[in-house]
Amino acid sequence: MTFQDLVSTPSTFPSWIKRIPGRNAGSSGPSKGAIVVFPHAGAAAASYRALASALAAGADTYIVQYPQRADRLNEPAHETVHDLALGLFEAGPWGSVAPLRLFGHSMGAVVAFEFARVAEERGVAVQKLWASAGPPPCVVAEMPELPTSNDEVLAELADLGGTDPELLADEEFSELLATAMRADYEAFNRYEPSPDIRVGTDIHVLGGRDDHRIAIEVLRLWARHTAGSYELSLYDGGHFYLYDHVDSVAAQVNADA
Repeated sequence: MTFQDLVSTPSTFPSWIKRIPGRNAGSSGPSKGAIVVFPHAGAAAASYRALASALAAGADTYIVQYPQRADRLNEPAHETVHDLALGLFEAGPWGSVAPLRLFGHSMGAVVAFEFARVAEERGVAVQKLWASAGPPPCVVAEMPELPTSNDEVLAELADLGGTDPELLADEEFSELLATAMRADYEAFNRYEPSPDIRVGTDIHVLGGRDDHRIAIEVLRLWARHTAGSYELSLYDGGHFYLYDHVDSVAAQVNADA
């Protein structure tokens, strides 16, 4: 970390980075660092509260909030996924809670990967990246552009699952959700990573056996993006398998501290 990095690093986290205190706080053992959770496209931090609470059994857990939703509703969206990750990193004193374990689901896995790149460049220790049901950077160039019109975005949400259909039927809620998801999809569409880009930290990939959006063969390609070790764990379920396995996934992450 350079002197300029130290000067520009904030001393506290903003209110939109949600902290769930670790239940091992105050123990006499060595610090286990912190876990940082990166939501999927369109999601607010609140939708990952259950996972973060389970992860807090092992360490302080932070859920980041992207712009264009909740308490960042009026903040402008970032141009690309990398810019989003950079903004999230520069918003808080991550070095003070390192080493970090990063957990991202779906697009959040890609945001977490870019966050790891920034952290490593700035000298902040990343212990492991947990990439859940997300596309590895090497396939991004081959992916069709994600939809960005309201109707297309809402159809995409219905196809993905993971959102209560009754909520999607609510006009006000669906408009807010579409705004957030459109911002994230536009940032992803502008993301142009090198297929050979890598981080130094280990990557552990998680996925659903019946995920019709991200095939198991695609999940295996995450191995190209680490100079460390690579592991793959599969759970029963589709793209949002995570909702049915919160405790099991949290236990797996916490056991790896």
